[in-house]
Amino acid sequence: MEIVLTGSIAFDYLMKFPGYFKDHILPDQLECLSLSFLVESMIREPGGIAPNIAYTLALLGENPRLFATAGEDFAEYRDEMASFGIDTSGIRLIKGEFTASFFANTDKSNAQIASFYPGAMAAAADLSLEELGGKRPELVLISPNDPRAMVRYVQECKKLNIPYIYDPSQQIPRLTDDEIKEGINGALALFVNEYESKMIQKRTGLSTEDIIHQTQFTIVTLGHEGSMIYQQENETKVPVVPPRNMADPTGVGDAFRGGFLAGYAQGWDLETCARMGSVTAAYCLEQDGPRGHSFTPAEVVERYRQNFDDHDLLDEFMKS
Repeated sequence: MEIVLTGSIAFDYLMKFPGYFKDHILPDQLECLSLSFLVESMIREPGGIAPNIAYTLALLGENPRLFATAGEDFAEYRDEMASFGIDTSGIRLIKGEFTASFFANTDKSNAQIASFYPGAMAAAADLSLEELGGKRPELVLISPNDPRAMVRYVQECKKLNIPYIYDPSQQIPRLTDDEIKEGINGALALFVNEYESKMIQKRTGLSTEDIIHQTQFTIVTLGHEGSMIYQQENETKVPVVPPRNMADPTGVGDAFRGGFLAGYAQGWDLETCARMGSVTAAYCLEQDGPRGHSFTPAEVVERYRQNFDDHDLLDEFMKS
């Protein structure tokens, strides 16, 4: 399946705080909140939502195409992405700009406080899906990016009749209510976590039932409780795959999406796709950073079968 991934490309600065944020936040003093956390470690990793998802897809044998903007400091990162089998031809380098940067501080409970600098991502709205050469995409993922770009890609997918998955997540606060509604209406699917789902409902006035009737399916991730698949006629809960250890939650949602999309590209049913997402999310959670995990398709199938019954559906995939 020809999958185009739009979204942020960034460098991740990942820090660990050897305590609990909650112990240092005074609920009755939020209006004058002023905190600084001395961290015990920091690593700099290539990241961004679109490459993170692409990485997991590539591990599972897919050749996704990135469609995004990056800065002058991106050359080495681009070469690395290409070495994994990711199509980087849709990336435009912006002169005089740094690649976007994500700063995340994680405490002992895996709670996070994060900041994001857009850098070259601010120019993403200058890219048009109509500029894509080669094979017409069969699916576009619209994930967090410059808000103007996200609005543009929704409009262009509808104009070009390209199925798209709408994944606004971190950019929900920056999108208007009408823009969120427009993104949902007519999307193949909506991908959000539980908190984001409630934010969207509060902002737009749309109920879960309203959203289900405007998409073919909706995926809501629930953290350690798994994920929910909502369709017009039914809903299905999919459990997590227990991690062997807890290293770092950064990028776990992206790994889930990569696993899900790999299954979707195979034509599998949605429950199997979500289970695959649970497997790849566990691999990510066990390593530091959003792309610290590594596996072969055969290893993923083996772990899938340790947790779920695939009724031999994954036999051919295991051989890839």
